[in-house]
Amino acid sequence: MTKLTLTPGSVSLEQLAQIYWNETPIRLDPACKPAVDNAAQRIAEAAAGAQAVYGVNTGFGKLASHKIAPEDTSTLQRNLILSHCCGVGEAVPRRLVRLMMSLKLMSFGRGASGVRWELIDLLQQMLARGVTPVIPAQGSVGASGDLAPLAHMTAVIIGEGEAEVNGAVLPGADALKNAGLEPVSLGPKEGLAFINGTQFSTAYALGGLFQAWRAAQNALVVSAMSTDAIMGSTAPLQPEIHALRGHRGQIDAAAAMREVLAGSEIRESHRDGDTRVQDPYCIRCQPQVTGAALDVMRQAATTLVTEANAATDNPLVLSAPEAIVSGGNFHAEPVGFAADMIALAISEIGAIAQRRIALMVDPALSFDLPPFLTPEPGLNSGLMIAEVTTAALMSENKHLANPCVTDSTPTSANQEDHVSMAAHGARRLKRMVGNLNYILGIELLCAAQGIEFRAPLTTSAPLQRAIDRLRVEIPSLTDDRYLAPELEKARALVESGDILHAVASPMPELS
Repeated sequence: MTKLTLTPGSVSLEQLAQIYWNETPIRLDPACKPAVDNAAQRIAEAAAGAQAVYGVNTGFGKLASHKIAPEDTSTLQRNLILSHCCGVGEAVPRRLVRLMMSLKLMSFGRGASGVRWELIDLLQQMLARGVTPVIPAQGSVGASGDLAPLAHMTAVIIGEGEAEVNGAVLPGADALKNAGLEPVSLGPKEGLAFINGTQFSTAYALGGLFQAWRAAQNALVVSAMSTDAIMGSTAPLQPEIHALRGHRGQIDAAAAMREVLAGSEIRESHRDGDTRVQDPYCIRCQPQVTGAALDVMRQAATTLVTEANAATDNPLVLSAPEAIVSGGNFHAEPVGFAADMIALAISEIGAIAQRRIALMVDPALSFDLPPFLTPEPGLNSGLMIAEVTTAALMSENKHLANPCVTDSTPTSANQEDHVSMAAHGARRLKRMVGNLNYILGIELLCAAQGIEFRAPLTTSAPLQRAIDRLRVEIPSLTDDRYLAPELEKARALVESGDILHAVASPMPELS
């Protein structure tokens, strides 16, 4: 696989997405090596000196006042990693671990961490040869770095812990050997440089962002299908309405919906003589709601790109003036805020989608669609309980969208007395997007069923392509049948991007 060469400090959102979606291995631009080497030399000199420098020749956290002898600095760093491997819970998915490793490389490449190039090279080789540390997902409070998860990542580098290679989980040393690599001994500050940082939280937040953006694009397509299913109006999509307000996301959402609805016979059939004056908000205000969610996610993306390019460990090796200074860049507050923003966007996209589902299954509101979208209601219940499922998922996401960054608890004997909770704030995004994809998958089923009830009138060509792709996997609903596997298939079509690919219409871009 071709490696992606990155310039530390200038990595783009598109490059981060490539690492996430394709698991592309990276290498740092060699031009950053002199700065890395210079910082490593300064750390080595500080370790040999008489002056106490935090994390270089002292203990950590509340134990910072304990001076460490030069001959013990390597043991100090190894002990730091082993003692901090206290994560619990399920393993982090491989693509997120690889993104996490890549983010750590980007941080080291800024030349302020003081690690030797040898360690950077080993991380790069691990990515290239498919050595993926096994990292428990729980245990970080998002301040003083993502300590536990980053320690599990680093353990493999020193021949400890576990890693997956070629589909097998092996002890860290064996995994490296299997890939033709060897563990390293950590020098002064190097263990601390690895575990102080926000790369776990940032990787999860970026993963949630990329998945949520794909869901939002799907929501624009599926909501357009719902509009046709209930014979809704496209008048609220007129460009001038959205230009008069001026929000980019709203403008983009309306444009995407206009594009996919263009040419619909269903729409043309009721332009004149329709007794309805206005559609419900879930149809009429989709650009305003999902468009606002697009804007919120773009704001979060700006924060996360900045964080991905940042040096976030501690202490940092400064150049002007030359000093090794203890600061607080490991505090993940910016990531926590970004994760909370993404969570709100996910929740709202699902909330308005669920109302469209409720609209379509309700004969009092759906403009002559049969109850619960079944051709023989009474004998059959149709999509009645599928709608109930979406209500449950919508409500679950509302609870999950409550802010995490406003929570804090002191840790480490009150040395770390305010924390960001960014780690689980970012981790919940995966669950929330999963819920959202189920909601959108069920809306897809309802909208397709509704459009088919409008025959012989037809929808637009792009939306018909979406229905055709759906029908390859799931036939139209006639008599009641066992639906659970079909809900899974519908979710998968949304999550994979297959529906977007079938529609083949321009969608808003994250950048």
